[in-house]
Amino acid sequence: MPANPSASAELSDGDLWVFGYGSLMWKPGFEFIEQVPARLIGEHRALCVYSFDHRGTPERPGLVLGLDRGGACRGIAFRVAARLRSGTIDYLRSREQTTNVYREVMRSVWLENEARERVAALAYVVDRGHVQYAGRLSLSEQLRLVQQGHGRSGNNRDYVLSTVTSIEKQGFRDPQLHRLAMMLHDAAPLHRESHPASGVDRA
Repeated sequence: MPANPSASAELSDGDLWVFGYGSLMWKPGFEFIEQVPARLIGEHRALCVYSFDHRGTPERPGLVLGLDRGGACRGIAFRVAARLRSGTIDYLRSREQTTNVYREVMRSVWLENEARERVAALAYVVDRGHVQYAGRLSLSEQLRLVQQGHGRSGNNRDYVLSTVTSIEKQGFRDPQLHRLAMMLHDAAPLHRESHPASGVDRA
């Protein structure tokens, strides 16, 4: 099944804004002019995607973030120069759409800068009809999946902890992710083997 292209992202000209809420915050992987704290209304950050590739396998899935409907999400908006627009979209599709679990969309985000301006940004929203959509899982089930998850971009634990660190650097907290991070730290002595994160992952 081909990736679902966002015509407005491709056909627009000028600089491109990209909204990052997970690993894009700490490992964007593309060139940008500036990054600005931002808020997206209408979807929230959730560990709601079974990872069959970057942080797990179909046999032993991990768990990664998606934008799921309802609420709001704080993250980072990256501004990409117009000349790099097409190449950046291609890169993000190759990174985010390996299994087409996300829908590529343009969303309004509010920049948390002096101007407090609203911009249209490229974002990746979970497809609730996809087999990898996990829905709302208990913290204990999230912990189990994250502890077992390991894929071509590294182990799932590093993914979660790196995201929490990035969130803290932005000056806020994500209560659900922070609770999971505490559980992962508490469980660390039982899981001494660690694999450094080495690739790219989810938005």
